[in-house]
Amino acid sequence: MDTAQTTDRRIRVLIAKPGMDGHDRGAKVVARALRDAGMEVVYTGLRQTAEMIVNAAVQEDVDAIGLSVLSGAHMHYFREVMALLREKDATDIIVFGGGIIPDQDLPTLKELGVGRVFTPGASTEDAATYLKTAVAERWQAQGEA
Repeated sequence: MDTAQTTDRRIRVLIAKPGMDGHDRGAKVVARALRDAGMEVVYTGLRQTAEMIVNAAVQEDVDAIGLSVLSGAHMHYFREVMALLREKDATDIIVFGGGIIPDQDLPTLKELGVGRVFTPGASTEDAATYLKTAVAERWQAQGEA
C-alpha cells in the first residue's frame, strides 16, 4: 500500500546543490518532476554548504533531501550531510542523490545511509517512485501513516 499517496499529507523534499558546482539544470529538472508527482519541493539553490542544507531540511520539516553533485566531491558532501543529520537527531530524513557518481562509490554511499543514488540516464519517474515508497515506509514505521 502506498501510504504516501493515500494520506492527505504531501511528501516534502529538499533539493540541494552542495559546493561550488554551478550546474543546476538536473537539480531543477528533478525538483519540477517531483513537484509534478504531487510532492512539495524546496529548492535551496546553488553553492550550499552541508550545514546550510541540513539546517534548511530541519527548518522545513522535510521527509527527504536530494543532493545533486556533479563536481566529484560527492563522498565529501554525502558524508557531511549524514553526519550533520546525526548531530541534529534528524536521521529519519531520507537522503538520496544524483549526478556524476562512479558505480564503485555506490556501496560506500549506501553504508553511509544514503537511500538511493540516481546516475545519468535514470528517469525522474524512478526518483518519484522511490521517494513515494521510501517515505511511505518511513511514515508507517513512525506510526504516521
